[in-house]
Amino acid sequence: MTETYIVRPIRPEDYQNWRPLWDAYNAFYGRKDGTALPESVTDMTWARFFDAAEPVHALVCLSGSEMVGLAHYLFHRSTSAIEPSCYLQDLFTVPAWRGQGIARRLISAVSEAAQAAGTARLYWHTHMNNRTAQKLYDKVAERSGFIVYRKTS
Repeated sequence: MTETYIVRPIRPEDYQNWRPLWDAYNAFYGRKDGTALPESVTDMTWARFFDAAEPVHALVCLSGSEMVGLAHYLFHRSTSAIEPSCYLQDLFTVPAWRGQGIARRLISAVSEAAQAAGTARLYWHTHMNNRTAQKLYDKVAERSGFIVYRKTS
């Protein structure tokens, strides 16, 4: 039997199901150590999903009533194009559900949202050691060749 998945925008009543995925995603990237990601950031992130003035959006993937994946993306201006760019910031699939096409479905849904917003540019980053994810990403997109540098002040 083939699983049926539904990808849809997040809803306010999804918080209790979204939060464990968000925490697991942050733990995966080492961002949730008690101080790296304050609760106020999670609260603001959640609020932004439902603020029409914010360019931040969230999609979830469901199998039946179980939330099995999430994608957070945002639109921003660029100096190299008139239309906005779409940055897929967070992509996560529950470990027990990996390898079943959930991340591919979420990427596709974000791509459709980007096209609907008038942009053809969708991009994202992943850690250089996240080889499992890169196997999928190499199939659905091209590597830009850019290396990301970060400076905190």
